[in-house]
Order: sequence, then structure tokens, then C-alpha cells
Amino acid sequence: MNHSRTFSRRATLASLAGAALAGTATVRASASERHGRYGRTVRFATFNASLNRATEGALVTDLSTPDNAQARNVAETIQRVNPDILLINEFDYVEGGGAVRLFLDNYLSRGHNSARPIHFPHHFTGPVNTGVPSGVDLDGKNGVVTTPGSDAYGQDAFGYGFFPGQYGMVVLSKFPIDTRAVRTFQHFLWKDMPGNVIPPGYYSDAARAILRLSSKSHWDVPVRLGHETVHFLVSHPTPPTFDGTEDRNGRRNHDEIRLWADYIGGHARSAYLYDDKGVRGGLRPGSRFVIAGDQNADPYDGDSYDHAVRQFLDHPAINLPAKPPASAGGVEAAKLQGGANIGQIGNPAYDTGDFSDTTPGNLRVDHVLPSKGLLPGRNGVFWPTSDDPLYRLVGDGTTVVTSDHRMVWQDVRLG
Repeated sequence: MNHSRTFSRRATLASLAGAALAGTATVRASASERHGRYGRTVRFATFNASLNRATEGALVTDLSTPDNAQARNVAETIQRVNPDILLINEFDYVEGGGAVRLFLDNYLSRGHNSARPIHFPHHFTGPVNTGVPSGVDLDGKNGVVTTPGSDAYGQDAFGYGFFPGQYGMVVLSKFPIDTRAVRTFQHFLWKDMPGNVIPPGYYSDAARAILRLSSKSHWDVPVRLGHETVHFLVSHPTPPTFDGTEDRNGRRNHDEIRLWADYIGGHARSAYLYDDKGVRGGLRPGSRFVIAGDQNADPYDGDSYDHAVRQFLDHPAINLPAKPPASAGGVEAAKLQGGANIGQIGNPAYDTGDFSDTTPGNLRVDHVLPSKGLLPGRNGVFWPTSDDPLYRLVGDGTTVVTSDHRMVWQDVRLG
């Protein structure tokens, strides 16, 4: 495939993306309609919705009424795409799930701008490493910082955050979740991954001894689709930036992605893994799964370590669709913004993040990847062009009206 960023191909890419995006009503086909047309077809999606807040408790305050403009935009975006199973990244974790229930009741259950309400009877959320104090001076600066609310505190937390739970995750589902069978890998230690790429000489012995691999968490969430089970493997690796020449975040991002690559790679690759209950090993061979999340890694551009996400894209257990999820909006944005976008290698139709046009430019960082045994169907990136009425949900990148990421969706059929 030619991954050139040349914009003379804009018309072709726009046609491709338009079919994938199907801007409004055709994307919104109900679950029953999709099942009737294609057999049992299920829409999986991921959305870094930027529903994070700078202070603890602020998200609950914002969601306590139906009046928060950004949350309404997030809800409408979800309603327009109408996924059956959805991962939301950057949704602050609140113990007991209060923030999730407020979002379901005050936003998703209400229609927005003629979009129909959407109902998810099942959800899963849990604690994450962001903002959890490590008790160790991880960055070798300022000593051990244990008072929340500052950059120095975030640097010494297990995952960067101003308070515990910032930048959390939630899975929403129209199908039952086998909550007793959920596996989480919040506490897995980075040093326990054989052949890890921990930066040599950067961390102290005390830091290496306690540093967890997952910057948020890794969850295996089994979803029951009739008599079948599909494992929704979700995560949100750290951005491979905001570090120095040691590339500690780039290396951690790589190994966070590797955790799932090993988990689905059979016993020889996954035997070293242990979950938060002490159960060892990875996914049973032959199990069906969908990997989803803001991986903060583009296969061609950006700052990722050793093209980290290719550990998924080249994985023999993953059944890639004929074409990646795409949009016409990504092509238009890259052309209009210029800057770093011009020199990139990747196809702008596949971009999912609307980042600065100076550096790193727009990137393909959000992924929904089905396994062998699942048949990939239609897919798309929710990124309308400027002449689409729904463009108001994404904006031009100068002002972030909803999120700097776009929702990515993939239909799969149980083969």
C-alpha cells in the first residue's frame, strides 16, 4: 500500500472515507438492523473522549447536570456512531462508578440535536495507575512527592496524573459483561516482562523494583454475545513523549502494547504474565477478542519506539480489515493544517488524532483490531468534513470542542 501523504489523492481518499464514515444516518444503524442485514454483526468502538478534569471530583460535578457542553458533544458523537461495545479513554475513575452512571443517565439517555438516545445496560470500570502515588522518586527530581495536584506529583505517580483515577477508562456494552471473569493487569511490574526495554541506567533500583508497566491499566473484559464470548482487550498506553533522550515514555508505550501482543500470542509468549488476582498466563488459544484503545502509537509517524503498534498490525492472531477505519475529515484537516502533516508517511484518511500541525501533526493512534475467528466488516473514523452539519462535533483543531481524538469503530461478524 502506498502510504504517501500526497494530497492529489484527496478525491479518492475522500470517497473511501465517506463510505467508511457514512456521516449521519447510515452509521447509526441499530444493532437489530445490523444483525438482520449481516447476521450477528457487532460494532466495537474506541473513543478518547477527553472526559478528564484537572481536579478530583470535577467530572462528577460536570456530569451531575445535563448542561455540560463538552459532555453533550461526547454523548452525541456516541449516539451518531451507535456502537454496541465501546471503550472510553480519559474518563476519570470514581470509586463506585458514580461518574459512569451520571454520564449514562444525564447524557447518553437523552437525545442531542435529533440524535436518538443510546442505552448501555452493562458497563465495567475500575481503578487505574494514573495519579496513584508510588512512594518513590521515579523521575529523580524533587525527592518523593506525595501531595496531589502538581506536575512533580504526577511524575512520581505510577502513571502520570494529578490525582488517583485521572485519565481513567470505562467499557460500555449493550451485551452482558462477564464481570467475574474480567482480568486486570494494573499491578504487573515492568521488570517482570522478559526482554523489556526499560531505559538502561535511568531508574533507581528502588524505582525499578516497584514500577508498574501499565500507565492506566490493561483489562480483559469478556462480553457475552449470545452463546459466544468475545474478549474486549482495552488499554491506554502512555504517550511516547514528555521525556528525554532516555525515551522512558516511548519505551513504556512499546511494552504496554507488547503486553497485549504477548497475551494473545500463545503460552510460550504469555506464560510470564500475571493478573491482579495472581492468575498467570494469557488468553486461551482460539479465543475471540477485539483489541481497542488509544494506543498513542502510529505505525509510521510520530515518536513511538520501534514502531510499537506494529506489534499488533503484524500479529498473526489479528484479522485486519481490508482497509483501516478512515474518514474524509482526516484528509481535509491534514491538508488545511499543513505543517508537520505534509512530511508524514501515513495516509491521512486513517488519522484519528487531531494534534498540533507543528509537531507531531495528526496521527493514527486509536485502534480497534479484531481477532481471527471474527470477520471484519464496515468501519470508520468519526471525522466529518467542514461542509457536514456534524463538523461542529470535531471542529478545526484550534479549539477542542469535544476531544482531540476521533471515535473509531469496526463492525465484526461472528464467523
